[in-house]
Amino acid sequence: MSDLLQTVEIETAIKPRASVIWMHGLGADGHDFEPIVPELDVPDTLGIRFVFPHAPMRPVTINAGYVMRAWYDVRDDRGERREDAEGVRDSQAKIEALIVRERARGVAAPRIVLAGFSQGGVLALHTGLRHAERLAGILALSCFLALPDTLAAEASAANRDVPIFMVHGTRDPLIPLARSRRSRDALQALGYGVEWHEYPMAHAVCPEEIADVAAWLGKVLGA
Repeated sequence: MSDLLQTVEIETAIKPRASVIWMHGLGADGHDFEPIVPELDVPDTLGIRFVFPHAPMRPVTINAGYVMRAWYDVRDDRGERREDAEGVRDSQAKIEALIVRERARGVAAPRIVLAGFSQGGVLALHTGLRHAERLAGILALSCFLALPDTLAAEASAANRDVPIFMVHGTRDPLIPLARSRRSRDALQALGYGVEWHEYPMAHAVCPEEIADVAAWLGKVLGA
């Protein structure tokens, strides 16, 4: 796998029994959420390998074509930001390759969580809902559902009941709260169970959210 994404990794035990593959947002990199690991205060009994991949470098249309780390291109469609379908699917394949590597390292699929913030959350949802094996859960922070019209046909039966944790800031100026709520509603209409949280924050992460994420991870990974 010579084209495997480069990653930052933190292990909370010598032999991790679970993995969290956590994707960053537009223009950031794998180091962006590295500081969150100690804040999650993972119990010693729950060994987790946190895998923070670096997104590929690509030009981003809404940023005047500037080349930056991005999971997909973003275009302005009459005032609304639209994701590039080809880029989404390309990144989906790269995240699938990381799941394969975790499986090869001894972590079973039901012990793997896909997580992400903003663009990274978009990819966590998109990939997790289509993954062929049942995952432990999907953590989707300040994001939305990409390519929603394709989900019903492409959804994996194995992950129809996967735990989904979605959060959004009520003051988010980049991804409107209404767009994320529409994604939640679309998922629920398809029969998915979504644990939904809103926090009085912008396009960011807040302490209350981190505490809720920690509790959810403990629940889905059996802490």
